[in-house]
Amino acid sequence: MYKYKLNLQYFAGEKTEKATPKKRQESRKKGQVAKSQDVNAAILLLFVFLFFWFGGGLMLDRMLALFTRSFEDYMLLELTEHTTFSLLFTLLPEIAIIILPVMLVAMVGGVIASYMQIGFLFSTEAIHFKLEKLDPIKGAKNIFSMRAIVELLKSSLKITFVGLVTFFVLWLDIEGIMRLSQVSLEEALVFLSMLVLKMGFAATVVLLFLSVFDFIYQKFDFEKNIRMSKQDIKDEYKNVEGDPLIKSKIKQKQREMAMQRMMQDVPKADVVITNPTHYAIALKYDEAKMDAPYVVASGVDYIALKIRNIAENNEVPMIENRPLARALYEQTKIGDAVPEEFFKAVAEILAYIYRLKQKV
Repeated sequence: MYKYKLNLQYFAGEKTEKATPKKRQESRKKGQVAKSQDVNAAILLLFVFLFFWFGGGLMLDRMLALFTRSFEDYMLLELTEHTTFSLLFTLLPEIAIIILPVMLVAMVGGVIASYMQIGFLFSTEAIHFKLEKLDPIKGAKNIFSMRAIVELLKSSLKITFVGLVTFFVLWLDIEGIMRLSQVSLEEALVFLSMLVLKMGFAATVVLLFLSVFDFIYQKFDFEKNIRMSKQDIKDEYKNVEGDPLIKSKIKQKQREMAMQRMMQDVPKADVVITNPTHYAIALKYDEAKMDAPYVVASGVDYIALKIRNIAENNEVPMIENRPLARALYEQTKIGDAVPEEFFKAVAEILAYIYRLKQKV
């Protein structure tokens, strides 16, 4: 029987854990998000073809008016440097007025598509110049990577499906296409425009359908790329929360400082109520600070012994009251006022202490 030793350290760096919220936030700041370009392209095309459907007539009228004026007014002008620049500055604004609405609609479609996928995000990290992007070896690996193969298959599917759908639209209107030579130029233009719109909408619907699957794949691929190893999570926890050893030392130092401050307040107390050995509660009454007596020190066992020793060295009166000492320790903290239910018992003790001081 053969026995094999397996060193689990080999798997310590394997990225098998889901990304933490901090890791996701850092990736988002760098512009690394689950986003499908196919969704952007499909929605952009949808907006543009919708604009052509509802505003195409207005664009056609403007273009016809521009062509008419060009042929009627500018065709007979002598071609000189002055007339060339004059025509350029005259026609460019009109051409821009025709094209600009399409560009604006496309921009709005792209913004809406991005917002639907990732919300509002502005990051300049992706456009920063990095020398590692020029690494030819890494570039070759990217070309022959699994992602590149998937992208190639996606492109092939898109071309195939879009080609089949557009061919189907053309086949449905094959009779109209065959009659184009028998109709007027205006009727032919209208028919071809409607045919292009039908093909565009059909291709857009196919791309929208395929983009859903692409978005699911991009989401899966993104989650896989931002996975973390167990060591990554431990390191992140240390960076965020601090090293547990350092945190424990800090807490210990804070407890020591708090203990030191508490012991410094014991000599200022009016009375120390004891158990007599297990509990010690130092109380002080200061009208300017609080309406009721409050706790300046509290502890059990070793801390109670230190409180009693300091009180004895500073001639602070100590009164034994086992039930009161135990109740005050359990129900109060340093700086808390004495609960109302103990007012009478504490008042009697303080009155007794004040009478003793007056006699002295």
